Amino acid sequence: MTEPRKQHITLQLDAHHISLNVPADMEHLYRKAAEMINERYRHYQKIAPNRSAEQLWVYVALDMAVNLTADAHANRLQPIDEKIQELNKLILQQIK
Repeated sequence: MTEPRKQHITLQLDAHHISLNVPADMEHLYRKAAEMINERYRHYQKIAPNRSAEQLWVYVALDMAVNLTADAHANRLQPIDEKIQELNKLILQQIK
């Protein structure tokens, strides 16, 4: 099996420049993720201006982790919701 083609990119996260080799077909995801991280950092910088950069990064990490956890939870429940809707339709058809 061939390894995916890599693309060298440099991302800026606040004042930090991060150089990475990423799968070429995922470059846009890395860039989008960097934008999201920077948005969250600026948000916390605005609402907590007296916090250190280290504390702001902790807030960003926690915020992103909570969002990932919520998304994972929602994705686990989606098939259940779909099944419930399907069963409700079947019940309604039988009642009519």
